[in-house]
Order: sequence, then C-alpha cells, then structure tokens
Amino acid sequence: MVVKGWWWKFSGVIIFLYVIIGGLTIPTRSGITKSQPGSAQSGESITMSVEGYNTHFLSAGLNRAWLKLDSLYAIKAKNVNATSEVDISITFDIPKNFPATENVQALTLIIDNEIDGAFVQPNSLFVTLSDSSYSDKSLWINAEMKAFNKAKGIKFPYRNILNETIRNTFFHVALWFAMFILLIIGLYHAIQYLRTGNFDHDIQSSSFNRIAIMYGIFGLITGSIWAKFTWNTFWTTDVKLNMTAVAMLIYLAYLVLRGSSSDHDKRAKVSASYSIFAFLALIPLVFVIPRLTDSLHPGNGGNPALGGEDLDNTLRLFFYPSIVALILLGSWMANLLIRYERLKEKIFMK
Repeated sequence: MVVKGWWWKFSGVIIFLYVIIGGLTIPTRSGITKSQPGSAQSGESITMSVEGYNTHFLSAGLNRAWLKLDSLYAIKAKNVNATSEVDISITFDIPKNFPATENVQALTLIIDNEIDGAFVQPNSLFVTLSDSSYSDKSLWINAEMKAFNKAKGIKFPYRNILNETIRNTFFHVALWFAMFILLIIGLYHAIQYLRTGNFDHDIQSSSFNRIAIMYGIFGLITGSIWAKFTWNTFWTTDVKLNMTAVAMLIYLAYLVLRGSSSDHDKRAKVSASYSIFAFLALIPLVFVIPRLTDSLHPGNGGNPALGGEDLDNTLRLFFYPSIVALILLGSWMANLLIRYERLKEKIFMK
C-alpha cells in the first residue's frame, strides 16, 4: 500500500508540529492539589488550608468557596483568606444536622474566582455525624449554584496526580492508536501475500510492521516515564503493562524470525503466517485480559479512559490530530522502507 504524492507527508509534518507546539504550550486549568484537614465532626467550625495548582488567589481578589454534599445541598464558606497565589485558608461552619442518614458524609470542595473560574476537589472533607436528625437547615444553601466564573481561553483539564504530564496523552496514547492502524495495514498485506504469492506484499507487510513495532517500543518508553511521574515507579506488576510487554515481545520475535532465514520464499510465508498469529494474540492480550482484572491503567478494571472525565474537548483538539499525524508519518517511514527493500530486491535479482 504505497501512497504516492507529497501532500500527505507535508500534512503529517505540519499536523505533528501543531500538536507539539500547541500541546506543550497551552496551560492547564486551575485545580486543588492538597487540602487539610480531611475530616471533621458535624457541628464544629473548621479552617481548611488549601494548596492550589495554577491558581491566582491573590490576583483574583474575590474568592468564593463551598462544600457541596449533593445536587441539593451545600455549605457556603464563612471566611476566605488568600495568603499567596496558590495558598488559601477557608473557614466553614459545619452544620450539626445533615440531610442524610449515613454516619459519614463526603463533601466536595468548590472554589471560584474571576481569573481561574470554578474548580473542585471531590471528597475533600469527610464529616462524621453526631446527630442523625435533620431539623436545622440554616447553614445549608440550595446547591443549584449559578453565576460561576469561567476561566478564559483554551486550557487543558487539571487532573490530580497527572498535573502537566496529561500532555503525554498526545504521544503515549496516540502512539498506540497509530501502531494498531499500521499493524492492520501490515496484516492486510500479509494476508494478500498468502493469497496471491506476490512478493511485493511481503515487503509492504514487513515495512509497516517494523514501523508499528517501533511505535510500540516508543509507547512503552513514554508510558514508563509517565508511570514514574504518576505511580512513582517505571514499571509495576499491573496486568495492562505486562500483557502489553508480552504482545511487544511477540512482535519482536517477528523481526528475529525474518532474519533467521535467507530463503526469500520461506521467509515471506513464515513471516506472513506469524504476522497473522501475532495480531490475533495482540487482541486478547491488550484488550481482553486487562479488562477482566483490576488495573491502575486507565481503561481497565473499571478505571475509565478517553471519557469525559479524562479527555475533554480541549485535549481532543490535539489528541486526534496527533493520531492522524503519527499515522501519516509512520506511513511515510514505511514507504521509505518499502522503496529500500524493493531496491535491494532488484539488486538481488540481478
């Protein structure tokens, strides 16, 4: 599948430059990295010390805060005092009575100002109830709060722990998507070779597979670096990571297999057959087995991935173009390999 013309190569370079420049320069939204204390008793007054991320508590002037119970009830801050751009203390009077029967209630902290907009920290405070009755509603407000400020400009979502590493989505995740597309192209040509016996299909299959394997290795490297920042280790016993590593070892064996025979016909037939096996093994290893067990990795064991909580519209502006760019650049590199292998074959035939 050799694509002719220069426009798609030029497009791949331009799109990838767009991803790199925009993806690395657009700021992340404001968030909350830490808040203390994390627990309280109903009926008491507490002062929470909050540490923000990319916040402008002093510059904003007016900061507002709430502790939200659910869609109906919330507690408004009694006093909000910013001590720096990223540090703020918030005083709340915790009601003695809660509109709930559970002994422990989780409250979500919401902070809002004109510069940063509104941002939250789920389950920031756990309140132990001393009275299960609900008679005094004076400290509760209607939680259908409106007139929140909105941060100006395009900003990436803040995700606790990920922080700035959320930008790796454009590279680590996009590499895997592009790898699968290239492997599918390689699989198609492997099947075509077995069906027609045309040796050119073997050349194209091996070329696309090689670039896909390179993408897979880069995917493992970028994922390992990401894990160091988020999980504090380069590798874990997580099933997703181990199954992916096994899948890549199977494909690395494909390269060893191709170099183990000097017989062109034998090598082409064995490689094509093995390419089909490797792809069929890849599906359960990467998509099925990790979903059957708990996993730290997003997308497995009930841990979401690429949903509204992980991939918002601002990330999509760069994530999907990154996949397109990597596919185009991978196809370009594969085409260069194809031309090189065809040239070698012509020399060999002479």
